[in-house]
Amino acid sequence: MRLTILGGGGFRVPLVHRALLADRRRTGITELVLYDVDRVRLDAIGRVLAAQGRDVPDAPALVTTTDLDEAVTGADFVFCAIRVGGLRGRVVDERVALELGVLGQETVGAGGISYGLRTVPEAHRIAGRIARLAPGAWTINFTNPAGLVTEAMVTHLGDRVIGICDSPSGLVDRVVRAIGADPASVRVDYAGLNHLGWLYGVHASDRHTATSAGGSRGEAHVPGAADRGGAGPGRQWADGGGTAEAVAGLLDVLLDDPVRLGSIEEGRLFGAGRLRELRAVPNEYLHYYYDAAGTLAAVRDAPQTRGEFLLGQQHRCYAEIAGRPPLDAWLRAWREREATYMAENRELAGAGDREHDESRPAGYEGVALAVMRALAHHEPATLILNVRNRGTLGVLDDDAVVEVPCTVDGNGAVPQRVAPLPAHGVELVRAVKSAERHVLEAAGSGSRSAAIRAMAAHPLVGPEVATRLLDAYRAEFPELGYLRPDTLV
Repeated sequence: MRLTILGGGGFRVPLVHRALLADRRRTGITELVLYDVDRVRLDAIGRVLAAQGRDVPDAPALVTTTDLDEAVTGADFVFCAIRVGGLRGRVVDERVALELGVLGQETVGAGGISYGLRTVPEAHRIAGRIARLAPGAWTINFTNPAGLVTEAMVTHLGDRVIGICDSPSGLVDRVVRAIGADPASVRVDYAGLNHLGWLYGVHASDRHTATSAGGSRGEAHVPGAADRGGAGPGRQWADGGGTAEAVAGLLDVLLDDPVRLGSIEEGRLFGAGRLRELRAVPNEYLHYYYDAAGTLAAVRDAPQTRGEFLLGQQHRCYAEIAGRPPLDAWLRAWREREATYMAENRELAGAGDREHDESRPAGYEGVALAVMRALAHHEPATLILNVRNRGTLGVLDDDAVVEVPCTVDGNGAVPQRVAPLPAHGVELVRAVKSAERHVLEAAGSGSRSAAIRAMAAHPLVGPEVATRLLDAYRAEFPELGYLRPDTLV
């Protein structure tokens, strides 16, 4: 089988390749195609992958190309991991927002909207080419903002595109380990949007069988890298029959124990008091919403933004790859990235160092390969993914892409029922989905007004600065030239 990675010169591609090598006999991938618009970056990552796979028998053949049609044609799977505007775009997203007094994180708030406005038109173009040249391929979208971009690609690919993120799987993993439960004997309630979700139920399961395509209750064990080091991103569990009366069950063991709460990143990041009040454990990105003022001040006081740090690190890393053993250079940079992830938030909350155990699966690559195995080999698995709602969350319409537990097999990913979204999250989810819908409208129509509405609707932006933000971003990004004043008919 042929796997194509769009954005193949990206820094994190070696993580996908490493997971692929470890699981190559089960995935069945014989050819890996890397596509990127930047030949220098593409060649650098190609060197890292060649070094990584040098002593691995039966490693997939590696092909690199700057031609999208060549990359997509004949693909069985497409991993979409592009970054429109590059890291320089992320720096601009952050700085423009900060100058106007709001957060500019790449998927949250003004920066996320700017990024989405640049990315959605390209996502439409790419999805259209996949639909034409590889209609039978499964597309797994990593591109941020993941839920928004997936919803755009659904227009062309329907249910053959699935959005992924490693944040929910990491959250579930940490909570289940802290509770001390057997991962194979629990199910969970997790729901929301990408980077805007809550784990609000962990329950002892009365069934220990994989969930079938028909949506029967239970939980699935997704085998893979997690089997070598306990539960991890390759294992997920979900509630197949939540009700409004559902209680947190085993989650209470964690929420009512300050010591256990202090043992996980989310407990230190949000504080035990807040988590007990919420009766849920939020995705780490909700820290931007729960302490917006404090985070804004911390980011402003930092010597550089996250984008500036990554841009400088990336320049150094790619230069080192060209001049010394490529895998060593990449590994050093990767470890530094992991250690500094969301540093301002953790420092603000006194959360300490980020947990990073290299013996455990590293992140979204484990989720992506678990999805790919389930699709390719009809091996039912339960994973938290970004898919069309289809009534899973009653607070959103059926076509809204949401982040919920899904049953995945050779027929695709089907959302499972979960307990209703906690009341404290309802209006936030609705507001952010409204902003996303305005982005989709703007990208489809070229309406500047729709783009301004997207900024104004977002809880971390608001109408006061929406127009100035949009105009500042348009002045910086040629990719936003398509946004023009509405024409009266």
